[in-house]
Amino acid sequence: MSPQRRVSEPRPVRGAILAGGGATRFGGTPKGLEYVGGRRIIDRLVDAFVDSLGEPPLLVANAPEASAWCPGIRVVRDLIPGAGSLGGLYTAAEEAPAPVVCVAWDMPFVPPGLLAALAEAVGDADVVLPASAGRRGVEPLCGAYGQGSAAPMHERIVAGDFRAIAFHESVRVSILSMDSIRRFGDPAVLFFNVNSPEDLIKADRLWQQRASSR
Repeated sequence: MSPQRRVSEPRPVRGAILAGGGATRFGGTPKGLEYVGGRRIIDRLVDAFVDSLGEPPLLVANAPEASAWCPGIRVVRDLIPGAGSLGGLYTAAEEAPAPVVCVAWDMPFVPPGLLAALAEAVGDADVVLPASAGRRGVEPLCGAYGQGSAAPMHERIVAGDFRAIAFHESVRVSILSMDSIRRFGDPAVLFFNVNSPEDLIKADRLWQQRASSR
């Protein structure tokens, strides 16, 4: 009788919050610690990950004080300093480890349902990204990254190309359509990111409007 083949269990999908960037338009204040709708953006994202994936996310952050931002959350520094957004994604893919759903910490409106949809889809692709009306047509800082994504990311970083989508030609990329995303809300709101004090004011107004319409 031939021995039974062992079927390995798929790895659980992890979560990661990316706290990169210098927040220069906030005068150096960490963006994710700002309040939207009476709560810090980072706390809203932690809750969204717990609700969708069942556990707190990893926090990729280089600030010395980052361990105090969310006690109990594992914090890691960029494995390759100075590699921009791609460096944050690479660190999450290695340290979470992949498969991992990554979200930039200045996006207060990303809902648990969207995170769950990204996590579910990453089993069939190396990268799963939501379509968007932004300049790239996708949202790489709100996406899922599979086990096959880390090595191509590393190759592009070594080559000096730090674009978040620089490695896409080397992997299988799947796009969640606009229609799929609209099940969770208005894409313009879901992917709204807080880059300036003016954005913070707008985000707070959007949150209040959403709350009053429920």
